[in-house]
Amino acid sequence: MDAWEWIPETPASWDERKAAVLAGLSPALFGLGHPGVGDPLGDEWWRVQDGSGETVAYGRLDESWGDAEILVLVRPDAQRSGVGSFVLSRLELEAARRGLNYIYNVVPDGHPDPEQVTGWLAAHGFVRNDVGELRKQLPLTTAPASR
Repeated sequence: MDAWEWIPETPASWDERKAAVLAGLSPALFGLGHPGVGDPLGDEWWRVQDGSGETVAYGRLDESWGDAEILVLVRPDAQRSGVGSFVLSRLELEAARRGLNYIYNVVPDGHPDPEQVTGWLAAHGFVRNDVGELRKQLPLTTAPASR
């Protein structure tokens, strides 16, 4: 495992690093539209850099109504290195800190490897619901008792 750094990028904007991680896939495939360099992106974003300072992955958290849709993007040459699991665990922590109930992901139509992504999420505790979301319940957190 490399030493990965989790770097907040909120407010986030579209840049060459994000395009490089997508490796030619359209951002629209992931619900990001067709941004140009410098265009703002909604939601909360984090960049993951490896020990050499290279951007290898991104995580996104889109919170609404007590749940959050997540997006895990890993540069193709960094896949199967554990960095995706690192991103997922960090997104889970971020969502739990906010007291959210579930995190979920929808593998989009047109994804180049939907079975692999669906299997990876299932291996990490996500379960498909009746509307096609892959959901994972977050552990209940208890707020400190008030005095």
